[in-house]
Amino acid sequence: MAVQNSLAKKKQQKTGMATYLTQDAVKRQINSIVGGKNGARFISSIVSAVQTTPTLQECTNPSILSAALLGEALNLSPSPQLGQFYMVPYNNRKTGQKEAQFQLGYKGYLQLAERSGYYKKLNVLEIKDGELIRYDPLEEEIEVDLIEDDVVREEMPTIGYYAMFEYANGFRKTMYWSKKKMLAHADRYSQAFHLNAVENSNPKRSRVSFEDFENGNFPKGDEWKYSSFWYQDFDGMAKKTMLRQLISKWGIMSIDLQNAFEKDMAVIKDDGQPDYVDNEPQDDDVVEDQEYKESQPQEAQKQPEQTPQEKDQGQQMSMEDAFFN
Repeated sequence: MAVQNSLAKKKQQKTGMATYLTQDAVKRQINSIVGGKNGARFISSIVSAVQTTPTLQECTNPSILSAALLGEALNLSPSPQLGQFYMVPYNNRKTGQKEAQFQLGYKGYLQLAERSGYYKKLNVLEIKDGELIRYDPLEEEIEVDLIEDDVVREEMPTIGYYAMFEYANGFRKTMYWSKKKMLAHADRYSQAFHLNAVENSNPKRSRVSFEDFENGNFPKGDEWKYSSFWYQDFDGMAKKTMLRQLISKWGIMSIDLQNAFEKDMAVIKDDGQPDYVDNEPQDDDVVEDQEYKESQPQEAQKQPEQTPQEKDQGQQMSMEDAFFN
């Protein structure tokens, strides 16, 4: 495996992204989706993303291009500041290479859902300490007293997450999850996230608890272990989870939204099909996050608790599970 990774990285170094994009076959592929004056903007955005993200430079050029083309086809921006979609490096154990996966951000879900024209209202937000008065899951009614000062509100700890939509015909659906429930969900279905401390004979597989991470109590130099979006932006990933649960189970999904939902968290192959990479953390590699079976019903979450070793092995995401549960 180490030899394969070494060869893949050397091959990547021979052909930089800028040079790769000038190849005739690649230009034809770009023009078929982008074309016109937008082609130069698209190419510039890819080169900029690769230059500013060192780990992307280790990924195969075709996987970066395919992820970017999918985002472009969905009319979403790759800008991290906008948070609509990301190109995230993963280790593909099957090929011994690092590949870029397409990951939709929660703002991307909002964009695609709102563009569909089905939704009169659509919202997701954190509920802060002291704001929740009550939530009635039977009537799906929430009563809150939101903190008006945005600066003060931002500094308050999050206790839960609320998502809702309303159709033009008046049909309405809401969800509320406590942060405790969201932490348990992330711990069970994300291979890169660990709620509790993990001790391992291999120091590079050991992890501090999420609470210690939030308080900055982890060894200097171990930052790479906590590069997962669940560590870096827990609230953002939580809001994405709420939207995936809400829309996939009760919402109407446009063609674009179905396409994005299907290919979220996958490497996009040359034929446009998603490949849910079975990957595991490797020494000194940046470990990014992949959510698995995020849209499973609650019954599916009653599986036996996984060991840290089982979590590290990963598992394939089932399209049918993600779509129809």
